[in-house]
Amino acid sequence: MAATAAHGERPNVLLIVCDDLNNHVSTSGYQPLKTPGLEKLAAAGMTFSRAYCQYPVCGPSRASFLSGLYPESSGILNNTLDIRNVRPGTQSMPQVFKTNDYWTASVGKVFHNINSDPGDVAWHEVIRFNNEENPVERTLRKAYEAEHGPITDKDDRSWHRHLKEHRSALAGQTPPGYGPTQMRDEQHKDGKNVRQVTKWLDDKAHANKPFFIACGIQKPHVPFWAPQKYFDQHPLSAIEYRPTPNGDWKNRPPLAISKRYQAFGFELEEENDELRRKYTQAYHACISFIDAQISLLFDALQRNGRWDDTIIILTSDHGYHLGEHALWGKVTLFEECARVPMIVRVPGLTKDGANSEALVELVDLFPTLVELCAITGPNELQGNSLVPLLENPNANGRLAAYTVVSRGKTLGRSIHTSRWHYGEWGSEDQAELYDLINDPYEDNNLASNPRFAEQRRQMHSLLIETRKSAESKRK
Repeated sequence: MAATAAHGERPNVLLIVCDDLNNHVSTSGYQPLKTPGLEKLAAAGMTFSRAYCQYPVCGPSRASFLSGLYPESSGILNNTLDIRNVRPGTQSMPQVFKTNDYWTASVGKVFHNINSDPGDVAWHEVIRFNNEENPVERTLRKAYEAEHGPITDKDDRSWHRHLKEHRSALAGQTPPGYGPTQMRDEQHKDGKNVRQVTKWLDDKAHANKPFFIACGIQKPHVPFWAPQKYFDQHPLSAIEYRPTPNGDWKNRPPLAISKRYQAFGFELEEENDELRRKYTQAYHACISFIDAQISLLFDALQRNGRWDDTIIILTSDHGYHLGEHALWGKVTLFEECARVPMIVRVPGLTKDGANSEALVELVDLFPTLVELCAITGPNELQGNSLVPLLENPNANGRLAAYTVVSRGKTLGRSIHTSRWHYGEWGSEDQAELYDLINDPYEDNNLASNPRFAEQRRQMHSLLIETRKSAESKRK
């Protein structure tokens, strides 16, 4: 393996994890939206075109790749569970780096929330920022003050009661908020996140140690708020999308549906062009915003002479629906949700502008970094090191990528191969089979088609085999 740092020293690591970022980025071949920041990294590293998450929800996905375990082995199958309680003794990725004498730091959302973050066990420094302003609160305040006069007392009970009445809208979750803000980039939490990383680099907070820095990028998670200038880059009239075909859900298992579309204001089989354009515009504005912020990280590495001794990984915890199959948000097994952007740069190893079509998973990141940094990791890691692919983008990847998601007590399981996507929702008779080469949009479920009975049988067997492997480290 080629050296990854000068003079044989251990390389630094910068892990950039975006929240709810799908493949609407130019580095994934999505041309309507240019992402020059990501393009800069891709031009200097390797883009993985077929990278998959293991669970299309924030908490389980992050618990999975930060522990190197599949969700069925980690035991984390929803956003409320903490791996430290469910699977005591499990070592997280930053904990292992700290144990191996790296300076470790985290900013933004890396673990799902503060309660599940391991804190001092994993980090020398850990910070979470908030936006300086909530656009909904700003509007509410103006209306309130127009009727009641200026709010001068921070403990104004009437004002706080008024805020409680609008708690859902203030959170921007349900219904999902969207629209431009009057804040500057650096006043948004993601602007603060990247500037904190640049400060650590400029101040050399890591001293003489190699560093492991994780930068959590919160957007494009809802609410879809970004500065006005990024909305200006995406006029509503220029938004492109593929309308959902009529009868899209007539031949799919009912559990494949995620009902999050209702919170966005949509009906399952009714197109709403105006609303779809508005939400897509806002989502794209958030992507353009974070792309500009991420560029500052690369500038800081170069400014501090760390560009050539720092491994950079950029990815997302899972994908996101923007109306495909009439769905919105996450929590499905379709390509839009399961597949994620992933770019890796390893100085001295990856070739500039390389691209790999191999099947890879987020769970592969932990064993990859352990190998690249020559540190001792847990014996229980389930992923495969990506080093052979980083050396040769034409090398073979996985036979199948595995993704699961819960529907109540039922666990939907799926595999993606180079050609096929096969999934089962609790039983073999609730199945999906898609030919990703001839049907890349997954319009036609072939599971009940007699012509594909043998292919379905083979995929079922492969799913069972993959499932057993994914469950192998369960405690």
